[in-house]
Amino acid sequence: MTARFGRVAVGRYEQNAVQPSKLDALRTAGEDASTCTVVGLACGSSHSVAVLANGTVLSWGRGEDGQLGHGDAEERVWPTAIFGLQGGEVTAVFCGAEYSAAVSTSTNSVFSWGWGDFGRLGHDDCQDLFVPKSIAGLAGRSVTTLACGDTHTCAVTDSGALLSFGRNQNGQLGLGTDDDALTPTLVSALEGHRITHVACGAEHTVACCEDGKAYSFGWGRYGNLGDGHRTDRWLPTRITQLEGKRIVTTACGWRHSIVLDDQGCLHTFGWSKYGQLGHGSLADQTLPKPVMDLDGVRITLVSGGWRHTVAADDTGCLYAWGWNKFGQLGSGSTVQIETRPVLIQPKFSDGQIIALACGWRHTLVADSLGQVFGWGRGVNGQLGCGNHTNHMKPVLLECLSAGTMDADALLATASPESSFVPASDRYAVVPGRAPADTTSAAMAVPEFKKARLDSVCQDR
Repeated sequence: MTARFGRVAVGRYEQNAVQPSKLDALRTAGEDASTCTVVGLACGSSHSVAVLANGTVLSWGRGEDGQLGHGDAEERVWPTAIFGLQGGEVTAVFCGAEYSAAVSTSTNSVFSWGWGDFGRLGHDDCQDLFVPKSIAGLAGRSVTTLACGDTHTCAVTDSGALLSFGRNQNGQLGLGTDDDALTPTLVSALEGHRITHVACGAEHTVACCEDGKAYSFGWGRYGNLGDGHRTDRWLPTRITQLEGKRIVTTACGWRHSIVLDDQGCLHTFGWSKYGQLGHGSLADQTLPKPVMDLDGVRITLVSGGWRHTVAADDTGCLYAWGWNKFGQLGSGSTVQIETRPVLIQPKFSDGQIIALACGWRHTLVADSLGQVFGWGRGVNGQLGCGNHTNHMKPVLLECLSAGTMDADALLATASPESSFVPASDRYAVVPGRAPADTTSAAMAVPEFKKARLDSVCQDR
């Protein structure tokens, strides 16, 4: 297939919140503007998280399960600073479907909060958390990056070790069993392989090593493990189809997978019912296949959403494909499915794209000029625009962008006050089952059988 976007001669290429005095210390008069730019973004099913260069973490969108970290279950339509992480020197943020995590490389700390079923938060229990809490099992482990799926989490250390925790019904933890893990557990099958990056889908995981090899494990029904089969794998399996390629990063959508090689070439595989693989069809792929429409384009970043994919190249251009019902591709088109990459605007940014995140139905991007954009579904305020409107094209988030950001105002949104949210206010109680005591200061949802009032998967 002839490349649609190729360029000549380019080639393919602890839960303890800091005291107010520490918060005040961050409001330094004349603070260098560069410390108040967004350097990291993450999207969950219907919420978003950002981290600034000075370590401030902000969240917004749906908060029913505590995924915003503000001590309540309230929705936020504007970015709001998380008080419990102020002074924590956070360097990166991550989102699962209804939970969040943050890493501080300088303090060797990892925090998690939100929906806690199956142990996905790593705190040796299945309780929800409404404020960030340090993961004891990762303390001092020098975690360099994380990945969050629907119900499982993986962590990579600076020594190249991979640890996993959470739900494991399909072997997505890579531990050789289907037993859940409530605390970070070493993926011993990959010892001796220096892991550099990992990505989590709904129930599968893809990791790459320093030597450029890629491994996958977990749920494989749609070929999302890339091994040519449709079976689950409880142990890491090398993706041999990528032999000869040096894989440098990975990404996962809900049930599709993406790997990027050192030449800037994307390879996708797995579920393609909505065109999220970018091959011009709706056919699933059980083996990695290059996205030929991007031949000659050097991709630098990629992110997978529930049913869509977005990638950035080395010139500031953005490409998107897959499901577009809520405008999550940012093309402005009302076409609901794009099976091939679509260029978002002639050139998205005059700088470089430094952060890119896809939620289930929304997308966020930050560039090297300090601009932050959002588009797609906004019904829960997850775009951070101050409303509940869907946006079919990128919208500049002025409150997070250089030149219009008010750093003092953002910091002032952090509040040490919090209120416990009874589970009965968020979930339907199963008849005949009384909820447990809801007065715990730990603000974790009592353990009783919960039935969601509405499905997070419902396309409203």
